[in-house]
Amino acid sequence: MTSAPVAPPRPAARLSPLLRLLILTQLAFNIGFFAVLPFLSAHLGQSVGMAGWLVGFVLGLRTFSQQGLFVVGGALSDRYGIRPVVLAGCVLRIAGFAWLGYAERTAAVIGAVLLIGFAAALFSPAVESEVARQAVVHEESGGQRTRVLALFTVAGQAGAFVGPLLGALLLAVDFRAVCLAGAGIFVLVLAGHAWMLPQRIPGRQRVRLKGGWGTLIRNHRFLALCCAYGAYLLAYNQLYLALPDEVERATGSQSALAWLFALSSLLVVTAQLPVTRWVGSRLSLRRSMVAGLLLIGTGFAVVAVSRPADWTGTAGLVPSAGFVVLLTFGQMLVAPVARAWVPDLAEEGRLGLYTGALSSVSGLIVLLGSSVTGSLLDGGLPAALPWLLLAAVPVAAVGLVPRR
Repeated sequence: MTSAPVAPPRPAARLSPLLRLLILTQLAFNIGFFAVLPFLSAHLGQSVGMAGWLVGFVLGLRTFSQQGLFVVGGALSDRYGIRPVVLAGCVLRIAGFAWLGYAERTAAVIGAVLLIGFAAALFSPAVESEVARQAVVHEESGGQRTRVLALFTVAGQAGAFVGPLLGALLLAVDFRAVCLAGAGIFVLVLAGHAWMLPQRIPGRQRVRLKGGWGTLIRNHRFLALCCAYGAYLLAYNQLYLALPDEVERATGSQSALAWLFALSSLLVVTAQLPVTRWVGSRLSLRRSMVAGLLLIGTGFAVVAVSRPADWTGTAGLVPSAGFVVLLTFGQMLVAPVARAWVPDLAEEGRLGLYTGALSSVSGLIVLLGSSVTGSLLDGGLPAALPWLLLAAVPVAAVGLVPRR
């Protein structure tokens, strides 16, 4: 009696050309975006002269006009396909960055920020929903869904690594030069995608704009995921609001801020895929999100514990670096898992709508929370209290994470 031959291990499925294009798209988007965003808070406070609460409100408004309106871009991509939505978003982002570079009054700044955010509300959900859909196809071919989303995250963080360094170099000229460089990058993105992005994608259905909303609103598990993700996004947004304030206090300037952003991006680029592989073999989607939220809460607590000591100089940057590291590892656990979870909860043919809704709900949470955060930081409270309150947000969100 002879034994049957053992089949060789199945090779890992390769990424399709469309997936590779979409992942590179995220890289290009973030280089242009993060060349500008990290320096916006200081520009609004120092050059434009806005109060702390108004800076927080404008940053939250930018996030809401982006994440908050993702549901519009997602629904449009379900109806018309991703190509026209992505190209229109690039045109609006170019106009928004150019406008921001010349805006000197509060109303003009708000208009430019809204345009910048709405541009991303068009192209980002279109790209993200198609990446999620292609990740499911990739999984059916023998690949891993979470690995695709992790690669997407790595590409985004690689752009977030390069962008602030580019912005810091151009800031030596002025903030206008930073904005115009960001606009120039999106000109190149627009030209490249007009040439390479397919007119039609096989297997992608187009549905009417009407319908789907009632089912989404009644999907309590999906809405719980949205709220938990919103708490994460509010915490992550403190990289651009609470962290600059802490770095300024510790060192007297924000020159170290670009390096802390670079540290965050470098960690994701080098560790995201190993972390995803490790987590994928040990933790469920729910446990991964819970662990990530707890890590983020711990990052805020590190700064809170150190604040009474009032360290300055290099020593004063240590808690900020600890915060960035813990926040980044929490992000590695939360962000890819949340995106990978959406296709399992979405209605057939409306993945764009659900992908957009994930960001819309979380954007509303950030809009409300950022204004409160700005007031906390300017409110003359005991040094540790704002950071302790911020730590409580992701910890409380653990109870919102749905059970599979």
